[in-house]
Amino acid sequence: MKEVLRKIFWPILRQFETGKPVRQYKHSHRIILVVVGALFFVLSTASGIATVHSGNTGALIPVFVFFAVGVVTLVVGSLGSNDAVSRIWGQDK
Repeated sequence: MKEVLRKIFWPILRQFETGKPVRQYKHSHRIILVVVGALFFVLSTASGIATVHSGNTGALIPVFVFFAVGVVTLVVGSLGSNDAVSRIWGQDK
């Protein structure tokens, strides 16, 4: 199942996976990515509810931004390699 999901989300994962060996990977970074992704989904949902109640279509921009950040962090955190997790944290140098 994980390989099927990796193929589906390959356009996102290829931005962060280089295939080089990882020097500075910590498992806690992966956990933090998943938690932050979930928080961005909650924030996106709350922004969507506020947008519906306000009736202001300009408020959809934060909904889409928070949703996109949530998707990227959850995909890299749950499906990405150690290299991808290290790279999203900026530790690939």
